[in-house]
Amino acid sequence: MNILYIQQYFKTPDEPGSTRSYWVSKELIRNGHNVTVICHANVALGNQQKKLISTNKIDGIKVISIRNKYTNSMGPKERMWSFFKFMVFSSYIALVEKKIDLVFSSSTPLTVAVPALIRKKLKGTKYIFEVRDLWPEAPIQLGFIKNKMFIKFLKWFEKKVYNEAEHVITLSPGMQEGVTNYINKSKTSMIPNMAKIDQFYMRDIDYSFNKAFGLGNHTFKLIYFGTMGFANGIDYLMKGIQLLDQENISDLEFVFVGEGVMKNKLIELSLLLKNVRLSVLERQPMEIISKLVNNCDVSICTFSNVPILKTNSPNKLFDSLSAGKPSIVNSDGWTKDIIENYECGMYVDPNNPLTFVNSVKYLKNNPEHVKFMGKNARRIAETLFDKSILCKELVKVLESSERSI
Repeated sequence: MNILYIQQYFKTPDEPGSTRSYWVSKELIRNGHNVTVICHANVALGNQQKKLISTNKIDGIKVISIRNKYTNSMGPKERMWSFFKFMVFSSYIALVEKKIDLVFSSSTPLTVAVPALIRKKLKGTKYIFEVRDLWPEAPIQLGFIKNKMFIKFLKWFEKKVYNEAEHVITLSPGMQEGVTNYINKSKTSMIPNMAKIDQFYMRDIDYSFNKAFGLGNHTFKLIYFGTMGFANGIDYLMKGIQLLDQENISDLEFVFVGEGVMKNKLIELSLLLKNVRLSVLERQPMEIISKLVNNCDVSICTFSNVPILKTNSPNKLFDSLSAGKPSIVNSDGWTKDIIENYECGMYVDPNNPLTFVNSVKYLKNNPEHVKFMGKNARRIAETLFDKSILCKELVKVLESSERSI
């Protein structure tokens, strides 16, 4: 089967960011399929692509990249222009690609469905849609989209995307519930974000690595890695860190790795702290992130207290499970269920930073419990969420849809 995979933010393990589409592509190839990915080459993050459209072969995957610009610090208008540009050029590429048996379109944003819809309309090629975040509900609840007529149009378009798809894959139970407001549940599957137990794992601490990044060797370290945007609860964490700083705890260190609109606020805070250490690092490829997580004691996975964000399936949580690190989460949804049901971390109240403060102090003072929760985390990463398991499930869904076409 020749599969056209439309995923705007396709990343390899050598690049910072989510690699789900890379691992799925590799599993499809292992099962005898050909994969062509349409993505963007994000010039805002240092990609040097000079041509508007470039084609390369990466680990057996044909990758067609569109020169584009996108960062979390962009305003709504800039983001919409970036999405529009990708939509237009990916639609053109989708139409001119030959011998395509199935289109697999993966959000976000919802506009990645446009080339799939156009290809279906003009070429008769069926498509499967993957929901990584519920659009347009997420940007609506976050306040990025306010125009009532535009909201009405986007909700109509969302319904059309789901109805026109052969099947819809979601990344969490909450997302699946959102999709089934429009289509029958039998037409959906839930395949969450993936743990990567061969990429994130427990090993001896590399103290020279700490030195290279300016981290302490004998501090209790908590790491946050990923996007530092408005939706990620960074202001909540900053309040908690400020409260901890007032308690004269000298061997406590927070490590933030990534990019986003809140990054400069964190840097400003790091200069004001007197006791707690706060390091804010640039985006890093997976190999470096894995080492940083291993050198830390606890991972942090937070979101702003917005209802739609409770449906998230965050990469950082599953990477932390793989690394054998307990996680602090503040989202009263599926992530809380995982943390509490499998005893692999702690839930904190998103409305009360003091609960974050108390959890940090508890974990710092109870290393045996941290170790216990870390073992539980690794166990469920290996048995429930590893990419070797979930990629196979996803490929089965694609192959089953092909047989029904």
